[in-house]
Amino acid sequence: MIRILLADDEHLIRGALAALLALEDDLIVVGQAATGAEAIAAARALQPDVAVIDLQMPDLDGVTVAGRLRTEAPDCRVMIVTSHGRPGHLKQALTAGVRGFLPKTVSSADLAMVVRTVHGGGRYVDPQLAAEAISAGDSPLTAREADVLQLAAEGAPIEEIARRASLSPGTVRNYLSAAAGKLGAANRHEAARTARNRGWI
Repeated sequence: MIRILLADDEHLIRGALAALLALEDDLIVVGQAATGAEAIAAARALQPDVAVIDLQMPDLDGVTVAGRLRTEAPDCRVMIVTSHGRPGHLKQALTAGVRGFLPKTVSSADLAMVVRTVHGGGRYVDPQLAAEAISAGDSPLTAREADVLQLAAEGAPIEEIARRASLSPGTVRNYLSAAAGKLGAANRHEAARTARNRGWI
């Protein structure tokens, strides 16, 4: 029997996934979580075989949770199911040790198949997401440019970005200008949109 932990902040989605997986003779959902922190605590306590985690949760994203589980529940294999799959997200997830990455549009039969594949030591990446990741290439942004652009994407003014990033306003402007240039964007708002659409922030 493959023991599964589900983590998704949308109760309806999480409940539906649990009900669908419960129809399989060899799968059992042993725990559910609505946040990343709950998922980590549940994985430590329950020691599931596979954790099926949403990419975007209110506190910690699925990639961060996967990275934490590598050390805190090393026998638990992680897969991400998302409605927000972007090329950059896929690369980050694979780097964090995620074994499966698929969209929420997947059928219940395919989801169960991927759980079995991941549990058996294999990997599964949705073919369309894989193709998009390859064609998008790697992010041209430095880590600092991505951080500053992320704050700009949240609508923060220069002064607030500077305060939150512990930088001077002039340095923030330089990072935003460099990021916009690398992304071929007219301004920071367009740069943030482009980076977000590609999963780079």
